[in-house]
Amino acid sequence: MNASLNTLSQDPDRALPEDPERALILSYAPADGRASLSALLALDEALAQLLRTTSQPAVGQLRLAWWREALAKLDTAPPPAEPVLRGLATDVLPRGVTGASLVPIVHGWEVLVEEEALDGLALARYGAGRGALFAAAGAALGAAGDPLTLGGEGWALADLARHLGDGAEADAARSAAAPRLAQALAVRWSRNGRALGALAHRARMDLREPVDSPLPIGAPRRVARLLWHRLSGR
Repeated sequence: MNASLNTLSQDPDRALPEDPERALILSYAPADGRASLSALLALDEALAQLLRTTSQPAVGQLRLAWWREALAKLDTAPPPAEPVLRGLATDVLPRGVTGASLVPIVHGWEVLVEEEALDGLALARYGAGRGALFAAAGAALGAAGDPLTLGGEGWALADLARHLGDGAEADAARSAAAPRLAQALAVRWSRNGRALGALAHRARMDLREPVDSPLPIGAPRRVARLLWHRLSGR
């Protein structure tokens, strides 16, 4: 397992129990799709927590394999007694998203278990896999024509860079995230896609913050940028 993965758990100031920016962003989603977006983000958080609490690569691979199989089975069987899976079955699958389409998200996280070093190819695989969450959310929210692939990849890579902190791998993740986010945010996002666009904007703000002294979550300047996106789509 990549040694720098351990830093994923070292971010107390930016992992607040109540995240005002997250709540604001969720409010941008269509009212009937907010539970869908929340369920998909809960899946991403569950996979992140899995890696935070796993120190042996073999154990991590087994745990991720369980999630891959469980997501695929959502298409053919009721969910097991697991809150995240039940949330997906209740709030995401009825909106035309299949369990199988969520499996690539697990593949993205799996890169951090499989690879000893995060080179350009590994980062691309990670971004494409985890970033598939945006495609699923876009389908659930009815977002049409938005740059979901670029936005999702940039969001995933920027978040990884923020958690990695300093070092060559963090720099490589930032370098990979920046052009993806720039391209995704160069266009006007649809109303149904603005929650995802706001997630991409938040990722770009995180990317631009100094590693040693970032603005706190909910800082007025950050919230103002998110509000402008809600109004303009830009």
